[in-house]
Amino acid sequence: MQVAEYAVANKLAEEPAFIWWIKDILQRRDRIISKVKAPYWKRTHKFGIRVPKSIKEALEVDAETGTDFWKRAIEKEMANVMPAFKFLKGDETLLVGCQKIDCHIIFDVKLDLTCKARYVAGGHMTEAPAALTYLLVVSRESVRIAFMAAALNGLDILAADAQNAYLNADCRESVYTIAGPEFGAARQGLQVLIVQALYGLKSSGAAWHAHLAQTMSDLKF
Repeated sequence: MQVAEYAVANKLAEEPAFIWWIKDILQRRDRIISKVKAPYWKRTHKFGIRVPKSIKEALEVDAETGTDFWKRAIEKEMANVMPAFKFLKGDETLLVGCQKIDCHIIFDVKLDLTCKARYVAGGHMTEAPAALTYLLVVSRESVRIAFMAAALNGLDILAADAQNAYLNADCRESVYTIAGPEFGAARQGLQVLIVQALYGLKSSGAAWHAHLAQTMSDLKF
């Protein structure tokens, strides 16, 4: 799929080496995406809690239930991701060569019944990158081998979580968006340059991987 997207972006889709298979692969991609999206949009509740699909609906749920769980979840997420943005006030020169994308908040309920909001970029709207930039996920077998090695050698196992991990890395793409209501009334409508690896962008996984690898190397691991 990545090769197909690259071929289309670089006007190679009509070449003999690509034309016979690209259409089928892209159709398969669209089917996969539709199946992934469908459960989220169809699901209305999780663990008995109503899951909103927009900021407006989230605030309506809070008003109906007399709580502020979703409001606080949105405020917490926006406070965490704020370093990823550079707000522009009429400085169009910084947007030369940048691609405009949409961003939105997705909502979920965690196992401990905590309301979770995540601000994500519409990475599907960006052009295919010049190189493969997706981040692989560690396999279950690799984790089991690591546990076994630790057990055989009497080693302690430590685990940690990097909060909003991707935002520690610089953004590799030239993209901007328009601030929505989640940014507050004072900033709504402003042009926002994305400067950190925001969740949802095609290159964010690879950017975080490179940043973490360099950090571990600097620490002599």
